[in-house]
Amino acid sequence: MPITPRLQRLYMSKKIVEHMTWHLKCCEDADEVIHPAGSEAWKHFDETHPTFAKEPRNVRLGLCTDGFNPFGCSATPYSCWPIFLTVYNLPPELCMKSKHIFLAMIIAGPKIPRKNIDVMLRPLIDELNELRTNGVETYDSFRQQNFIMKAALLWTISDFPGYGMLSR
Repeated sequence: MPITPRLQRLYMSKKIVEHMTWHLKCCEDADEVIHPAGSEAWKHFDETHPTFAKEPRNVRLGLCTDGFNPFGCSATPYSCWPIFLTVYNLPPELCMKSKHIFLAMIIAGPKIPRKNIDVMLRPLIDELNELRTNGVETYDSFRQQNFIMKAALLWTISDFPGYGMLSR
């Protein structure tokens, strides 16, 4: 399930597009972190990648995963690992809504993916690399103009077994 067209649709929606640059003003005067845009990691990313940060419409993503046995704790060995991408450009009340969390893929099989997870994630990694490096022409319905939308994966969110597999 390609992620690029789904990200482009966020800029085509007149209801959502205005919120895609919300992160610019959200945390200017905040004493506490209410959104990842106010975090040190976000600020460090902006300092490290000034060309990316210069275009406020560029998309910042988080990859979330956690494996489970769809048959419960039964003796049936099976593993299911959904891979989600969260769009952190949006304010908290929108970025955590299910319609803005994209299911990128499901890795299913008789065992936990372990060492093979990188092979299964390869199409997603290639697409994210393409978005980060070259971007894609996208129509902004609020500004009524095209721009080159880029995307970057800022972090992963998972439990320790997932972290162990994703960090290899």
